[in-house]
Amino acid sequence: MRILSPQQLNWINGFAALGDAFHTRIEGSVLPQSKWLASSEITARHLGWSEDWRDWPGMLEAMSAGQPLKGSIPLASVYSGHQFGTWAGQLGDGRAMYLGEIETPHGSEELQLKGSGPTPYSRRGDGRAVLRSSVREFLCSEAMVGLGIPTTRVLALVSSPLSVWRETQESTAIVTRIAPSFIRFGHFEHFASIGDIGNLRTLADYTLRLKALNLGAFLGVDRLEDLSPNEQYLGFLKWMAHRYSQLISQWQGVGFCHGVMNTDNMSALALTIDYGPFQFMDAFDPNHICNHTDTQGRYAFKRQPQVAYWNLFCLGQAFMSLINDSEPIVQALEHFKVQFPLETEKVYLAKLGLGEKSKASHIKIQSADKAENTTQMLDSGVSLAEEILQIMATQGVDHTILWRTLSHAVKSLSQGNPSPWGPVRDLFIDGSRLEPWLSAYEHALHMGDLAQSAQTMLNTNPKFVLRNHLGEIAIGQAKQGDPSEIERLINLLSSPFDEHPGFESYADHPPAWAKSIEISCSS
Repeated sequence: MRILSPQQLNWINGFAALGDAFHTRIEGSVLPQSKWLASSEITARHLGWSEDWRDWPGMLEAMSAGQPLKGSIPLASVYSGHQFGTWAGQLGDGRAMYLGEIETPHGSEELQLKGSGPTPYSRRGDGRAVLRSSVREFLCSEAMVGLGIPTTRVLALVSSPLSVWRETQESTAIVTRIAPSFIRFGHFEHFASIGDIGNLRTLADYTLRLKALNLGAFLGVDRLEDLSPNEQYLGFLKWMAHRYSQLISQWQGVGFCHGVMNTDNMSALALTIDYGPFQFMDAFDPNHICNHTDTQGRYAFKRQPQVAYWNLFCLGQAFMSLINDSEPIVQALEHFKVQFPLETEKVYLAKLGLGEKSKASHIKIQSADKAENTTQMLDSGVSLAEEILQIMATQGVDHTILWRTLSHAVKSLSQGNPSPWGPVRDLFIDGSRLEPWLSAYEHALHMGDLAQSAQTMLNTNPKFVLRNHLGEIAIGQAKQGDPSEIERLINLLSSPFDEHPGFESYADHPPAWAKSIEISCSS
């Protein structure tokens, strides 16, 4: 059903109804002289809105934190959390404003403004978001949707000449974010930390019944009410461990670095949330640190699975106040350790175009070092992936380009080319270690359907990702009031597996100046 006007929005406002302990009613601080900079028509369609939604009366005012839409209940929520492994105490929405929750053809969705001005939780901050970070979040949210990775979404980006001081003087913007819920691990940690068990239970019960969880289906019951409260809470923790094993394996598969996996940046729906110092890696380096603020490398690329596991136990600690028994909590959360390798295997079998038959087989790879004269036995799924990743890391091979080039090589092989590996070899400075791997990989491919393998790879390994330098170019133009590069990137990133003839430069190696880009928590 098409919605024709904002007056027809069906507001639910379930989170607002939880009570004053969960949030503070606020009024936004209007962004002066604001104007539409960009919008996501994909998200608008997801909401069921008509194509002219930006022309609805009051929409620009609402999205720039001015006059709220009729039926919305603007508020800022309170939460706490661990930041960089240390308990930070009370935090909260310091620059975000919840507008409310509406019914859509795909279930209920919350609308939130990021950069809407100071709140009671701003901790002496100005509550604003700069244009730079807002463009990055807008683009990456759309990129994740295109990649099929669970994420919060964006609807609109409005800009303003109002400036604030960060490292330098910067112009401001507001992003309208969309999610079934913006509840975070930190919301649970907050009530557990202050000993408010009643509201912790209220929050848990509310979260368990969010439609987006599908918790009943996961636990194999028709009605959650048929389970005891402890069974429901433990089921939720196991669901979280399961969903995060899937999410993090997807991140790793596309070379995505989140950059600031604090517990207050962990979604209770296992969505990618809070795009700050993120990066899609260029040259593959498992030790890569994308966040300039992360001086200790806590959130380095290879540590993301470990950090997710650590954060899950912080969530489990909060639930101790409800369950009062650590053993079943540990057992539920240990599901991550079991499931993550399985999810990673699925990701890399798809990236390599290998099916279940090859998964069970073993491939011999002759050592590249003739002096050793040894032969290594590799499972053709995960082990082949581990081997090629190690080779990539030692030679700084571009992550996205390698996997896409490999996909086209397999397609060429399926079309009868007996020697399709030249473009793959060209990506390596020293191909001596690559040759035995290619031999083993080709052997594994021939165990299955080559055409099917090629198609799987082309649908799994994107041609386009949001590289830092592409974002920087879009930001530079946006600062001049020109949104054309944002629009161009949205077109590419919303369908990253398509070829998009004429846009090859957007999938090419980054320019030399890209290495000087630094991103931090202010990004």
